[in-house]
Amino acid sequence: MKNQLRIIGGEWKRRQLSFAPIDGLRPTPDRVRETLFNWLMWDIQNAVVLDVCTGSGALGFEALSRGAAQVVMIEPDRSQAKFLKDNIQLLKAENCQLYSNTAENVLPKLTQEFDLIFLDPPYSLDLWQNLAELADVHLKNQGLIYVEADRALNNLKLPATWQLLKQTKAGQVQAGLFQKQVS
Repeated sequence: MKNQLRIIGGEWKRRQLSFAPIDGLRPTPDRVRETLFNWLMWDIQNAVVLDVCTGSGALGFEALSRGAAQVVMIEPDRSQAKFLKDNIQLLKAENCQLYSNTAENVLPKLTQEFDLIFLDPPYSLDLWQNLAELADVHLKNQGLIYVEADRALNNLKLPATWQLLKQTKAGQVQAGLFQKQVS
């Protein structure tokens, strides 16, 4: 048994990718993804991207499809990591790196800086604040952060240097694009 998601834009537009049928694993809805990548239209080209809680891979593969230079994915579930690895091979995405471990274990060991970070942890685990603090050190000044949650974004206790640029809501999903502003 497997689930499918569709890439909605760029080089791999309309490509179907499989992901594991795991409880709580929900790809970012197409409508929200479309809005996000419209926001990122001028920033995604050649961006170095970190997908903190990769899950289905919808955001990371969409970023690569639309011209990101590199995407680093973090996914702790072994069965889903296998699907991600298969999709990386299927798409011949040599500029995609996958860590099969928890974000809490991977983030402190990363040494590179990112232009864009996707922060969309499993809602039930309430990891936004912890992962935001761990990811923040890897985000370039003026870098962008996409945050997705099942609650109001101002209730997530995100770093004070993250300034909200845009936000949207679709059903339960609350999403925002932030920019790191360090004086």
